[in-house]
Amino acid sequence: MIIVVQKQLINSQIKSPQVFLIDHENNNRGLIDTNEALQLAQSLELDLVIVSQSKDTPVAKILNYGKLQYQKKKRQGQSARPTVKEVRFRPNVGAADYNLRIEQALQWLSKGDSVKFAIRLRGREHQYREQAGQMLERIVTDLGQVGKVQSLDKRSLIVQIMPA
Repeated sequence: MIIVVQKQLINSQIKSPQVFLIDHENNNRGLIDTNEALQLAQSLELDLVIVSQSKDTPVAKILNYGKLQYQKKKRQGQSARPTVKEVRFRPNVGAADYNLRIEQALQWLSKGDSVKFAIRLRGREHQYREQAGQMLERIVTDLGQVGKVQSLDKRSLIVQIMPA
């Protein structure tokens, strides 16, 4: 399978004799000669960019090409952000800390991110493994309205909750 990425044609790269023109104020100018559209774009100190390449006549828009590139790159960066947030607990966490983490997880779930809770046991804390399991169940019930359990592993004391 070969994926072909077409670069957008701008200004003098446009070889079509006529284009459907959309000006810088998003007004449809209709079918217009390419040279005339280029002159109009240059008079506004903007670029003529092919937005949609059709078989007959392409659709061109007058805009700032550098700004368009920046916005595309910015959108790609936003979509590539991680969607799994991790919260680590100890089994003897205080009520205020617990509530703070639950509120934070609620915000993340409402944004569309999934949340992974891990309870870490150290040293003698391994004696209270049941208490840690109960804490996982408490987390699941507290976040049950906004999220659903993706995985619950009581052996390694990890629960992953995804948005409902």
